[in-house]
Amino acid sequence: MNTKALKEAEKQFLKKYPGGFYNIEMVELGKKHKMEKLEMVAKESFNKKNFNDADFIISEMSKLVSRSTMISMFEKPKFKSMVTGLSKKEKGIFAESIFELLHGKEKMGFELLISELQKRKMAKWTLATVVQTYYRPQKEVLIKPSTTKLIIEKLNLELVYRPTPTWDFYSKYRKTIKDLKTKVNENLAPNNPAFCGFLMMSLGEML
Repeated sequence: MNTKALKEAEKQFLKKYPGGFYNIEMVELGKKHKMEKLEMVAKESFNKKNFNDADFIISEMSKLVSRSTMISMFEKPKFKSMVTGLSKKEKGIFAESIFELLHGKEKMGFELLISELQKRKMAKWTLATVVQTYYRPQKEVLIKPSTTKLIIEKLNLELVYRPTPTWDFYSKYRKTIKDLKTKVNENLAPNNPAFCGFLMMSLGEML
């Protein structure tokens, strides 16, 4: 791990934005992402009590994807089209994967979700990590390929990115992000999406 690069990124970001994500400019930028609002929506939508209605869960997942600023505009209509064509049984399987991911056996839920997405050629990292990220933004990570590859490269992390989502990479990357957060000013990490945003903005400007 290149701690020197991390600290330099921290220094430059705080110089440009004193107070980190509590700087007025960053607060205004953050409003566009509606992180707090979508976190509340996710917690309400994917509460345990709602999982007896697979149609509702799939509908809420589709809405979350469409409202997220972290999902590509190209992926949103494809995802909406995919879930619209799901059978009752298929919706049940998708809902089960989300339930396990959030409330049960994480690894099993993640791998079930990937399996279902792969069948439809939709196994994208962002789609595989969006629900849990909004549900638990302090713990989970939304993996955007370009940002993730940049962080791995610039910080010399001992991780190997692959386009196909796997639980092994996700769990290791999540652990790494947790560790990295402990090494910088807490104002740079109000949540994991913001922290990864800081890394993307800062490391991307470094040679």
